Amino acid sequence: MPTDPRAVTPAVLRELPVPPPGEDKDANGRLLVVGGSLRSPGAVRLAGEAALRAGAGKVALATIAPVLAGLGALVPEAAHLPLAANAGGHVDLTRLDPACRECGRVDASLVGPGLVDAGHARALVAELVPHVAGAVVLDGVASAYLTARPDGLHRREGRAVLSVNPGELARTAGTSLSAVEQDAVAVAAEVARRCRVVVVCGGQVKHVVTPAGEAWVVEGGGPGLAASGSGDVHAGILAGLLARGAEPLVAALWAAYVHARCGERLAAAVGPVGYLARELPGEVPAVLGELG
Repeated sequence: MPTDPRAVTPAVLRELPVPPPGEDKDANGRLLVVGGSLRSPGAVRLAGEAALRAGAGKVALATIAPVLAGLGALVPEAAHLPLAANAGGHVDLTRLDPACRECGRVDASLVGPGLVDAGHARALVAELVPHVAGAVVLDGVASAYLTARPDGLHRREGRAVLSVNPGELARTAGTSLSAVEQDAVAVAAEVARRCRVVVVCGGQVKHVVTPAGEAWVVEGGGPGLAASGSGDVHAGILAGLLARGAEPLVAALWAAYVHARCGERLAAAVGPVGYLARELPGEVPAVLGELG
């Protein structure tokens, strides 16, 4: 049984600090973001920028060439890894070698932003996982891999995080959305135990649960965080902290809290709804600074 959720506060985060910034970009970790499609071209940009704002030293964006062509001016700080596109505007699964090689070189990999088809995402993750050398985050529809292969990340030995919304958690667990709404912690705990991953689930209320059943809750952020692309920003913050060397639980707790506080800062400056997901990464450094 999971423990009663503990509220995440600045005091809790200071008990579980993220690694301090290094002296150069190499010391602050390398991250690979894999995702994107013609239908959702901006997701890798949001995740990559959020990771940089969270302090990741080097970020590479791997997505289909037609999407990547427009990102050079938007995220000039990131390296760009073009992938072939199939006829449907998704990453061509038969030509993933560049991303597979890069997965073995980086400190953390984030897979999922901008993927829109569950079957395709499941197959893409299956191709990448054998090559992953560092920590890994499966975001959004990439959770379909664990629906089919609950043991698929066991070899990562606790260096894995699943970041999902309630609907995606329900599908991963093989249960209903109403079951998640009734007891998200219990469902997340079962997925965490079975898949041996730290699970982060939620929107305005985020639940973080470990394979051992330890549970935390982050409340706040406001309704504006329901904006399209907000989840990509959250995943990018999480992956950026992992790349810096944070343990999966620590990265998950900090990312959930920072994401919520970024939403609150924008709600105060812009309004409770109507700010854009691309405005969230700019708030990350100030929130991290406030936390010390």
